[in-house]
Amino acid sequence: MATSRSFQPVLLVLTGLGLAACLAVTAPSSASAATVIDGPVGLGTASTYGVLGASAVTNTGPSVVNGDLGVSPGTSITGFGTAPNGVVNGTVHQTDAAAAQAQRDTTTAYDVAASLTPTRTGITELAGLSLSPGVYSGGALQLADTGALTLAGSADSVWVFQAASTLTIGSGSRITITGGANACNVFWQVGSSATLGSGAQFQGTVLAQQSVTATTGATVAGRLLARTGAVTLDTNTITASSGCPTPGTPSETTAPVISSGAPTPATAGTPYSYTVTATGTPTPTYTAAGLPAGLTIDSTTGVISGTPTTPGTSTVTITASNGTAPNDTQTVTITVQPSAAATPTPSAAAPTPAQSTPTAAAVRAGNGGGRELAYTGSDPTVPLGIAGALLAAGTALTVVARHRRRASRA
Repeated sequence: MATSRSFQPVLLVLTGLGLAACLAVTAPSSASAATVIDGPVGLGTASTYGVLGASAVTNTGPSVVNGDLGVSPGTSITGFGTAPNGVVNGTVHQTDAAAAQAQRDTTTAYDVAASLTPTRTGITELAGLSLSPGVYSGGALQLADTGALTLAGSADSVWVFQAASTLTIGSGSRITITGGANACNVFWQVGSSATLGSGAQFQGTVLAQQSVTATTGATVAGRLLARTGAVTLDTNTITASSGCPTPGTPSETTAPVISSGAPTPATAGTPYSYTVTATGTPTPTYTAAGLPAGLTIDSTTGVISGTPTTPGTSTVTITASNGTAPNDTQTVTITVQPSAAATPTPSAAAPTPAQSTPTAAAVRAGNGGGRELAYTGSDPTVPLGIAGALLAAGTALTVVARHRRRASRA
């Protein structure tokens, strides 16, 4: 298959128990790639066992094994029976043909898991990781005390962990599986021995070259299978996975591809929302660099929202990722328009200045040849009225004075 990036597909096919476990890694384009594991690692008759040791199986306290328990080629099984000893809710196979066959099937599964080509190498610490389906390898793998590992996938998703030496699961740590996936398809291939810390919540099948030790209170959703050494328990609950997909069921993870178009424009001061969408398995998460001031992106939903504060144009780089390479990026432009200008309220009309009424529109000069004096802008009505009043008062006083003189003569 030719690609623009000159990547060639890699296909590894391994058979075990008459079943294929294959890993195909392709990078068809810069926007999409897929990692496919063609079904879980086949366990054969070992699939019914919760605990299977080679040299011995030893228990302390009221452990519970929900599944078969066996040992081969060793003969020692101790600490099980009546209370307060451990309980086996299955069949005990002590150095019989069934246990011997289960050990052979364990060896085949171990070899298959160890031979898969990793999708990621160099892992040491698992705490804080969220891993999509694939093959992960390292030297000595560990999950720190109280640490958490998340495996996110679908019902048929498969994880294979390859520890070249030891596997150490810390006290109080936990493994969480999401998206409908289950412990059936989680495999831990360990080059030497595995230890589960007290109170740890562990998931998956341990395929240990040597021994497996579960300390006080650790729980296992899966299986503890030791090829050459012992399995040691202490007040544990081990539940063999059941209802698992048939080996050969495909599992696929697909790199994300952003499917949303260009963002809509925003307006300064107005709440804004735009949703980024992407395809991919498992569901992608989102980041965005260069967003306008006031806007943020929800990493889970892809919703860009907020209230932009400043008009202008921003170049935004959106990235979708889900743990499967390559991530998809999209560069978009978000324009923040100025807020709508307020419509001005008309002001009241300024009053028109009142014009003075001339009182002497025209005054003719005695011999001015018909010329008129220019209007001075003053109103003579008031002073003329005052003058008239004074004249009337003076006349009245004159009359009174005359009456008094006549009266005195008489």
